[in-house]
Amino acid sequence: MKAVLVALALLATSLPAQTGALSAQLKQLAFAGEAEAARDMAERARGNYRPDHPGLLEALSWVGRAGVLGENWEIAEAYGTEVYEQASQLAAEHGVDASAQLSTALGAAIEVLGKTYDAAGDRARAAHFLHEERDKYRGTSIETRIQKNYLLISIEGKPMPPLAADRFIGEPIPIETKGKVAVFYFWAHWCADCKAQKPALIELHERYADQGLAIIGPTHLFGYAAGGRPATEDEEIAYIEGPWQKLYGLPDWMPKPLGQENWGAFGVSTTPTIVIADRAGIVRLYHPGKMTFEELEAAVQPLLDGGSVGASSSAR
Repeated sequence: MKAVLVALALLATSLPAQTGALSAQLKQLAFAGEAEAARDMAERARGNYRPDHPGLLEALSWVGRAGVLGENWEIAEAYGTEVYEQASQLAAEHGVDASAQLSTALGAAIEVLGKTYDAAGDRARAAHFLHEERDKYRGTSIETRIQKNYLLISIEGKPMPPLAADRFIGEPIPIETKGKVAVFYFWAHWCADCKAQKPALIELHERYADQGLAIIGPTHLFGYAAGGRPATEDEEIAYIEGPWQKLYGLPDWMPKPLGQENWGAFGVSTTPTIVIADRAGIVRLYHPGKMTFEELEAAVQPLLDGGSVGASSSAR
């Protein structure tokens, strides 16, 4: 293992170190949907690096993402395929998590290709590809990212998967969802967006709990507490139930099950992640990222009235 790490370190330092700046510029173009501009910038810089340099692959992955966001599917597929092939070879030789740049590049390439196949109207191919890649990289840092993309195109309209609850944060409140519209709010104690999500969930509970709405807050342990300080399981739980709860705590009425399997099963690579199931236990919305109160209300009201959510989140 030491030899592998040395080899990757040499690979990362044997060529110019400006890949971080290049990635930052391409990221800006990607979020602007400027796929052609991102491609042109990447091609001008490409000659400065080895084709399999992890930093270059991370940068090129942003061109693929620019293609997705700008709906330029030719660019998305071309750069997604190139990065996937190069990064897969490196991952096979050294392990996907031997380099943060490598894991980012490969995870992004798999995401881009899944979205590209789906956009081409071949959802079955996209789902099969993502399912296989998830199994291939199970237990690595990119598993949840792949699972998230798989669920975005496959979970809605299916029964809500079982939720693990090894124990609870705070009081062990029974999880009662039978016959109710259930909002599952996957959160992390370090997540700023999760703190910002809390008021909308409280307002939703206040307005609709008596109409059959249940809100459940599953979470996960990460091995650290305040300020990233390493923590044992007991220390991290004590931190969440103590100082964190005093500053940012979730309401007492919300069950907060703790189960390490949930993050992989529900593809929680984005926090918060929100899953909404109808009274029959069928998933009607899978949403990585926070939601406004208005968005949540629009999602749950039709289900409380016996209908279904009109807009799917699978285009994200």
